[in-house]
Amino acid sequence: MKVLLVYAHPEPRSLNGSIRDFVVKRLTDAGHEVRVSDLYAMGWKPALDAADSTERNEDERFDPSRASARAFANGHQSADIAAEQEKLLWADALILQFPLWWFSMPAILKGWVDRVYANGFAYGVGEHSDRRWGNRYGEGNLSGKRAMLIVTTGGWESHYSARGINGPMNDVLFPIQHGILYYPGFDVVPPFVVYRTSKVDEAHFEATCEALGERLDSLWETAPIPFLPQNSGAYAIPELTLNDDFSAGKTGFGAHVTG
Repeated sequence: MKVLLVYAHPEPRSLNGSIRDFVVKRLTDAGHEVRVSDLYAMGWKPALDAADSTERNEDERFDPSRASARAFANGHQSADIAAEQEKLLWADALILQFPLWWFSMPAILKGWVDRVYANGFAYGVGEHSDRRWGNRYGEGNLSGKRAMLIVTTGGWESHYSARGINGPMNDVLFPIQHGILYYPGFDVVPPFVVYRTSKVDEAHFEATCEALGERLDSLWETAPIPFLPQNSGAYAIPELTLNDDFSAGKTGFGAHVTG
């Protein structure tokens, strides 16, 4: 299988750097092809702006969504964006690895999403009518591929429990797993989270790698998070609210997951 690892940490000698190296070796040793987008090492430009199109009218008001659609459709995207899209289309699986900074991904990784997820590539795809609302949330150009998060955090696991002060980790990661990954079609497997990073000694690191290795070995067999698909009857269209027969009595993020 082919795996794209998008990695976002500024220090290669960090815990994240060691985990990245382990991931690449484990997958490669198992016979998989691996490509790494090391965003800090690449000097990735995180800000979406008018320069993302190689052909633009300087006098025209910049509309990010329209400019993205036109550049994608006409082959006028900047080379770095097109290269990352090619990697996504090449890959059978995507791994996003990052430290949890202020309850989300680092800005450089969010900027990768902002720029690479072009209109016509990751969104704005498919029919919009009273029957369906685009190819998204379970459909899309990246459907048939798998995705997983590898996340590190300084907080304790209990801090991210059902009654923890930071909120449940699945809720914290919902905008990424459901929005950034499931939206364009990925089957999203449960995340691998490393807690209390400042307390990871050699023994803890070895145990972490053992557990992560098992997750990587079963990446293609692990059941994905059972998010409800948008266009299969769970949601009223165009309101995109859950129909009464689905997730009765549930609200919030958990209502969009079966079981």
